[in-house]
Amino acid sequence: MRETNSHRHTVADDAMRHGLDACVHCGFCLPACPTYLALDDENDSPRGRLVLMRALLDGRIAGDDPDVARHLDQCLGCRGCETACPSGVPYGRILEGTRERQRVTTPLPLLARVVLAVFARDRLLRIGLWTARVVRALGVTHVAARLAPRALRMPAAMLATTARDPVPTYEPRGTGSRGRTALLTGCVMEGLLPSLNRATERVLVENDFALVRASGQVCCGALHAHAGDTATARDLARRNIAAFEASGAEFIAMNSAGCGAMCREYGELLADDSTWAARASAFSAKVRDVSELLVQAGPKPTAPTASQTPVAWDAPCHLQHAQRIVEPPLQVLHAVGDVRLVPLQDSAQCCGSAGIYGIVQPDVAQQVLKPKLARIHESGARIVATANPGCLMQIGAGLLVEGSAVLARHPVELLDAAYARSRTD
Repeated sequence: MRETNSHRHTVADDAMRHGLDACVHCGFCLPACPTYLALDDENDSPRGRLVLMRALLDGRIAGDDPDVARHLDQCLGCRGCETACPSGVPYGRILEGTRERQRVTTPLPLLARVVLAVFARDRLLRIGLWTARVVRALGVTHVAARLAPRALRMPAAMLATTARDPVPTYEPRGTGSRGRTALLTGCVMEGLLPSLNRATERVLVENDFALVRASGQVCCGALHAHAGDTATARDLARRNIAAFEASGAEFIAMNSAGCGAMCREYGELLADDSTWAARASAFSAKVRDVSELLVQAGPKPTAPTASQTPVAWDAPCHLQHAQRIVEPPLQVLHAVGDVRLVPLQDSAQCCGSAGIYGIVQPDVAQQVLKPKLARIHESGARIVATANPGCLMQIGAGLLVEGSAVLARHPVELLDAAYARSRTD
């Protein structure tokens, strides 16, 4: 690693240094870090990366050092270390701040830059997702997931797993008494998993929330913030804030753990913007994961059935570690009468999805996913439930490539299907 003494101090450096100073190098983060477990390298642990990030901040290592870039880029940003840390180190914020600085000297790979550019532009995103749906509808992805060269199997399988069996629709019978609620439809969710969004809307109405639309909403910006493109993330945040303000929503519902974590942090993202800071904080205060809203309402249960499907819950990192939401998704699953929850060992460990991570670090992503798939099979589950599109696609793709019959589904999908069945019983 090359050393350098050049460094220009900024106000943002002080906030990062304060977070770095909180680390006492105790090592509690090591067993919580999926890349440390997979790669067995201290430089690929939270503790090791914090040392590297301090050296970058102090100017003792060059910002374009390829070794440093490799270890930092291999971080999933799952924030499992934050839950394990007894000192409260804000690892996620420090990582994103470091990556923002890195982008000056070390651009992202071309493919990653193209993906981020598409997600920031509505028209390009609509064209891209429409093309993906067409390819999926032709059945190409299912064939490629089994027969394509190894490097193409997972991307094909991820697209294939966004297909959903049709669920009989029903007319929700809610009263709307629990308040006006707008759903962040999201980019991947609405583009590739629209049936999941419709299921979320039906379930919210069934549980007495009044659904309102937020026209003009865009990508939440999580992909950009995690990659260090903070300027684009801020621009997308401003557009979403304006859209949801105009909707008059009292609650902003999230069915994507990654989007929820990002939107809860809009207040911090725009804290230095005098025009938007207060509006961003007000927006973030309204954000709720859909499981939180449903638990607030009950949720309305469905009657138990004689035959129950074994379901394992896999906690998305940005739900459990970033938002610290643990029990509500389980309570939602308990309301599904034909579901029997089975324990999943290491359910809090990352699956290796992490936004565009599979594009820039495909080999490490597969190493992280492998033990997850093994634990799922050991559980005896026929369905693994998780609450993030990236996790649904990553886990579902891994199962499909293995030839497994286990399906990956969102808890809301299971509750929605149970409500539909209850109408026909």
